[in-house]
Amino acid sequence: MSAPVTAAVVARWLGISQEAVQALARRGVVVKTGRGRYALEESVRRVLAHYRDLASDKGNPASLADIRAQRIRLAKAAADSQELKNAALRGDLVEAGAVEREWSGVLRTVRAGMLAVPSRAAQRLPHLSAHDVGVIDTEVRDVLTEIGEEKGEEAEA
Repeated sequence: MSAPVTAAVVARWLGISQEAVQALARRGVVVKTGRGRYALEESVRRVLAHYRDLASDKGNPASLADIRAQRIRLAKAAADSQELKNAALRGDLVEAGAVEREWSGVLRTVRAGMLAVPSRAAQRLPHLSAHDVGVIDTEVRDVLTEIGEEKGEEAEA
């Protein structure tokens, strides 16, 4: 066994700073023999083993596969994001709120037209009794109610 050496000697042998030697000593990699003194041979052996272990862990097929999978997932997400941006610039995408507003207006117009059917039928077919017009009105309202209930059920699903 060789005589204990300073952090400067260990640092020179390993090609690292004295601060790095002290940090490795705190982690138990470099062997400290006393105040400011280190076992050179054992420390070099341990540091080499430490870095060999780190390198072999990075070469672990499982961790490499995870890294590859994460990079692929990230690349796909970036590609998807860019495709959405390009589609928006081309005008291929429509804002959901705008579509909803447009269809709401169309459906309000259809509803108003359907509710007008009984009175329009009464005007065009004067032979219909008030009871007949009332039946038509009830049927139109029942259909509109059913459609509204089906829409509500779809929204809940």
